[in-house]
Amino acid sequence: MSAANVEVSVVPANEATWEELQSVLGTRGPASGCQCQRFKLAQRESFGSFPVEERARRLREQTSCGDPDAESTSGLVARLGGEPVGWCAVEPRPAYEGLVRNSSRAAWVGRDEDRSDGSVWAVTCVFTRAGFRRRGISRALVLAAVDHARRGGAHALEGYPMTTTTGAILQELHVGTLSTFLDAGFSEVLRPSLRRAVVRITF
Repeated sequence: MSAANVEVSVVPANEATWEELQSVLGTRGPASGCQCQRFKLAQRESFGSFPVEERARRLREQTSCGDPDAESTSGLVARLGGEPVGWCAVEPRPAYEGLVRNSSRAAWVGRDEDRSDGSVWAVTCVFTRAGFRRRGISRALVLAAVDHARRGGAHALEGYPMTTTTGAILQELHVGTLSTFLDAGFSEVLRPSLRRAVVRITF
């Protein structure tokens, strides 16, 4: 880890407080509105069908924030010098119902794979708090996601990063960038579009 992010520490979200996670996601913008539910929506659900308060309630339940004895959590929280600065969604791939259900998603173009395989984990969000970007937070989170998935019994971990930030909007960049994943040891396995890659690391 470089000197730029030597103070970054990453913990499972259940070892962080709910207030810390909410301070990362903020009170305005896409992250605050999404509450990391984009890939969690059930069939026939949409963001318009339930308020942000319900999305937040679901995220709090999924992360088990504040419960260090919880059996599972849905992500990681990064701190820089003790300040909460980043969030990474990482858990068994079948937990992302919207991801595995929709055959048109970039993750599945040209692939023939058992989507219900719980030994394959996925990183679907890598988010750094405003004011702390370009300080190595995303790289620290993805590296920690690799260790977290391995300890959780995964045999592989996937990501679906953007290949370029040119012309990208914030809603797209939440999946992370290709260079961040490659630096963490992932290999590119598919390029479903000019702007999207599928990457994987096998344990």
